Amino acid sequence: MAKALIGYLGGPTSDQLRETAALHRRIADLEAEIMRLKVENDGLLRTIRERVDNVTAGDLMEPAAH
Repeated sequence: MAKALIGYLGGPTSDQLRETAALHRRIADLEAEIMRLKVENDGLLRTIRERVDNVTAGDLMEPAAH
């Protein structure tokens, strides 16, 4: 039914086409940002794991008070 109405009304306007293209670009930008943040997050998690793996019992002990 929607296709019939759009065909009857003459299809999308140039403004609608521009807005659709802008929304597609925005989606692509947001997807790229998500991927960048995932890569950054993975690197941070890797760094934390490396630091935790290198912690010894001596590193956790507080100096004795005099």
